[in-house]
Amino acid sequence: MAERVQQPPAKRLCCRPGYGSTCRQGQRAAGAPCGSSGATQGESSRTQSPETLLDIAARKVAEKWPFQRVEERFERIPEPVQRRIVYWSFPRSEREICMYSSFNTGGEEIGSSGESGDETRLPFRRGIALLESGCVDNVLQVGFHLSGTVREPATPSEPELVCNVSVSFDRCKITAVTCSCGNKDIFYCAHVVALSLYRVRKPEQVKLRLPISETLFQMNRDQLQKFVQYLITVHHTDVLPTAQKLADEILSQNSEINQVHGAPDPTAGASVDDENCWHLDEEQVQEQVKLFLSQGGYHGSGKQLNLLFSKVREMLKMRDSNGARMLTLITEQFMGDPRLALWRQQGTAMTDKYRQLWDELGALWMCIVLNPHCKPEQKAFWLRQLRRWNSVDVCPLEDGNHSSELTNLTNVLPQGPAGNPDSLSRPHRTVFTRAIEACDLHWQDPHLQNIITEDHYTNYCYHENLDSSLFDTRGWPLWHEHVPTACARVDALRSHGYPKEALRLAIAIVNTLRRQQQKQLELFRSHKKELLNRGITAVTNLEGWVGHPLDPIGTLFSTLMEMGRGSEEGILLDFSGSLGSGRWTEHPVFPAQRFLEEGESFLSLAVETALIGLGQQRVMPDGLYAQEKVCRNEEQLLGKLQEIDLNDMLVKIFRKQAVLLLEAGPYSGLGEILYRESVPMHTFAKFLFTSLLPHDAELAYRIALRAMRLPVLESTNPSSDLSRPHHIVSVVPNRYPRWFTLSHIETQQCELASTMLTAAKGDARKLETVLESIQKNIHSSSHIFKLAQDAFKIATLMDSLPDLTLLKVSLELGLQVMRMTLSTLNWRRREMVRWLVTCATEVGVFALDSIMQNWFTLFTPTEATSVVASTVMSNSTIVRLHLDCHQQENLANSARTLALQCAMKDPQNCALSALTLCEKDHNAFETAYKIVLDAAATGMNYTQLFTIARYMEHRGYPARAYKLATLAMTHLNLSYNQDTHPAINDVLWACALSHSLGKNELAAVIPLVVKSVKCATVLSDILRRCTLTTPGGMVALHSRRNSGKLMSLDKTPLRQLLDATIGAYINTTHSRLTHISPRHYSEFIEFLSKARETFLMAHDGHIQFTQFIDNLKQIYKGKKKLMMLVRERFG
Repeated sequence: MAERVQQPPAKRLCCRPGYGSTCRQGQRAAGAPCGSSGATQGESSRTQSPETLLDIAARKVAEKWPFQRVEERFERIPEPVQRRIVYWSFPRSEREICMYSSFNTGGEEIGSSGESGDETRLPFRRGIALLESGCVDNVLQVGFHLSGTVREPATPSEPELVCNVSVSFDRCKITAVTCSCGNKDIFYCAHVVALSLYRVRKPEQVKLRLPISETLFQMNRDQLQKFVQYLITVHHTDVLPTAQKLADEILSQNSEINQVHGAPDPTAGASVDDENCWHLDEEQVQEQVKLFLSQGGYHGSGKQLNLLFSKVREMLKMRDSNGARMLTLITEQFMGDPRLALWRQQGTAMTDKYRQLWDELGALWMCIVLNPHCKPEQKAFWLRQLRRWNSVDVCPLEDGNHSSELTNLTNVLPQGPAGNPDSLSRPHRTVFTRAIEACDLHWQDPHLQNIITEDHYTNYCYHENLDSSLFDTRGWPLWHEHVPTACARVDALRSHGYPKEALRLAIAIVNTLRRQQQKQLELFRSHKKELLNRGITAVTNLEGWVGHPLDPIGTLFSTLMEMGRGSEEGILLDFSGSLGSGRWTEHPVFPAQRFLEEGESFLSLAVETALIGLGQQRVMPDGLYAQEKVCRNEEQLLGKLQEIDLNDMLVKIFRKQAVLLLEAGPYSGLGEILYRESVPMHTFAKFLFTSLLPHDAELAYRIALRAMRLPVLESTNPSSDLSRPHHIVSVVPNRYPRWFTLSHIETQQCELASTMLTAAKGDARKLETVLESIQKNIHSSSHIFKLAQDAFKIATLMDSLPDLTLLKVSLELGLQVMRMTLSTLNWRRREMVRWLVTCATEVGVFALDSIMQNWFTLFTPTEATSVVASTVMSNSTIVRLHLDCHQQENLANSARTLALQCAMKDPQNCALSALTLCEKDHNAFETAYKIVLDAAATGMNYTQLFTIARYMEHRGYPARAYKLATLAMTHLNLSYNQDTHPAINDVLWACALSHSLGKNELAAVIPLVVKSVKCATVLSDILRRCTLTTPGGMVALHSRRNSGKLMSLDKTPLRQLLDATIGAYINTTHSRLTHISPRHYSEFIEFLSKARETFLMAHDGHIQFTQFIDNLKQIYKGKKKLMMLVRERFG
């Protein structure tokens, strides 16, 4: 009889006090083959002869009973019975072995299916390869312990490796593994896999021995002594110190070892108190999760963490207790992530991918606590854990670092008993809150039990009088519960390996949703007139189903689609999901079609469920992450729907749901009554539109036009839409919501409109309707511009004639953009203007004339002259329009009129363009020139005047150029240190022009130069140029009279210029000396040299310069080094 103390698993104390010699007679030798009695393990189910009663009983005992309980129950256990129990205790399925060896930290992706981009590198696949190549040797099973050697063949980079592998097992589960390869991974290495599969596939080739304690019991004293001495001799370097220590303790009367009856046996199986679960290296799980978290999303760490979550789900589906155990280890590491405290301290949000990992963590805990066969003590333990994590300050909130506290709103429409209170009305909800709340849920409700366990649970005599009826009019069961919670039950059933039960409950929930949808429609119809007249409503769903943390619609859709695919593949009759395990193939056929209407399938039911959820009117949640999740989940669900090919049945469902959504009032996001902060339906409506268009175009357009609404941007409540009246209501009128995803939403609205424009090509009535909808509902100029461009592209496709109606729509949208952006800054404005002219050109000459007639409502004066009028008068436009001479002249007159109007309104920026455009019309040109002269005195600066003056000279009007240049000079002021001013070239040009016109013109301009320019270097440059040539060069070319005499510096006007230049040098010198530094001394000396050259141009210049230098020496004598340099250069 075995006795137990606190020992490690598989090392309980074993002894056999009642076993006499008579029991040993006739026993098999200890080395008898493992499979010598009864059918072999791998062939027991396929043998021609029936199994022996011994094998049947031993197999059942081996699966359920710890071997200690067998020993305690029976004083004597015949050796054949022991052998068969030990034989059947090893796992018989490869599925679990695959599950525990399918993840590799090197990044080879595996999921629950075991698929990988490089399967040969997975431990399980490598183990099979080692087994099949004969690398497993020396396999020995001693009791509940399997050992052997696995040889890893040599590679070009690695030598051959021989690994010693040992495996302990109990009740068909591997409970411990050891391998000398030193594997540091979460799951089993390839060598453990090879040895385990050898035992599964070739049990007859494994010699089985009873637990070592049984073998020792058969020996007499001499045999025992010989056994021990030989053992010590073979392994004396390893075991001798331990052997001596044990001998000393045994020989000591009072030693602890002598107080215990029996001795431990690592091969004797598990004790009664040992937990029966597969081996999982907890330390490696923690280390790997910590490593992945520390990588912060880099190196594929997010992918690896998702694979770990997939592994947890796989374990749950196999009903493996390690699923919850592994998730606990993962959660502890997540809670210990130092980034949580850092983000909280800095007030920053966690990354989106990391946030999704937390969501999955919360969802998995929800599945675990909703295990329908969970023991109360297990649930209590998990609840304590969840509450402990939930109480930590840094525990992430469910909505992504934002509080979930919602305003209490009173519903106008009665909800009835079916309406459940919103569970998110409390603040500070963490990712674990829902799992904590789910701990209060149970599965004992008789109606619920009947739904999930009975295939024929109906009541055809049931009369429904209440909204909470248990059956519908067809007698089919309904399940009234908060929808996300009910769907969480479905997810839990699926996750824990109950696919039939999950399907039954999912069908009941969907039938409930369909019935509720019909009831809501009837309710709205009965209150419709009253509600529309009052113009108020309340949000019927503060907690939307799409984007919900529990993903209820996604759960129902996936559950039904799995069955739908199974039906298509002809495997509908097997809901076990079996992959070879006997326990998964015992389920009978499930007649699920019983609860489907005629012609329906699981696929069609899944599609209808998705349409109901996507069309639900729901409030936009608070917070960036929650809003992004709404968009992301909607797009994911629509992506799955788009993969489905529509048949007649599905088209019928689309039509049915489209009509219901249009008529369902405040319950539908496409209903007539719309709450201002409801989630927009643009993406969903675009999908419905494209799906329905080939089958029911009118219904498709009704849906799309209704969905174009975006009331959150409306400053006032519009009274009607284009298809039917609707009311947009703000329950909190003074609160402008923070829609973080508004840009994405507006883009989706634009795409919906673009899709309608494309489809409406060639239909003038529909194009007009779509245009009105765009102009009414889209508020972003950039999106309207994109639509205008899209319409233009569609209307002018190369393979067909231009669609004039669509071109006019494009032009109308472009005109709206021009009006919207006229008084605002928009970096694309110039592109928009050019595009509009191109579009108007395609429409025709009347469109061009129209935009020029009304330019002041569309363009700035600069845009109208530099872009619009210039383009209209270009040769390419004339060629494109195929105009005759008369039409060309009319268009040119309109452009010139526009140019003159713009020049009068904004002469600074438009005068030059107006002059250019009016060149070919003398009267218009003269008018433009007069506008310039009138504006020159007050409204134009010297840069603009110089530019126009140069233009006039270029056009052959030097006198006008001179006049404009003198006007420009009056606005100019160059100080002494502005020797690089951009206007210097204009001043030099003006002086050269004056000099070329004659002495009188030069004499008139020099006083202006002296007054405006104080820079000495500029003045000296002008002075030299005037002394190099005689004045009047341009006049001489025409009149052939030229005095040929250079102008004298002693007479006006050059004397005045010379004096001003000398004065400028003197003033500049004093200014520079005020704040001069030694590093500028050499530069200053060069400046004085240039000054001396100017001084010397005067008849007494030498004397003036000498006096100037002497004054400098006296005034600045404190600057000794500088004055020394002055003396060295100038004496």
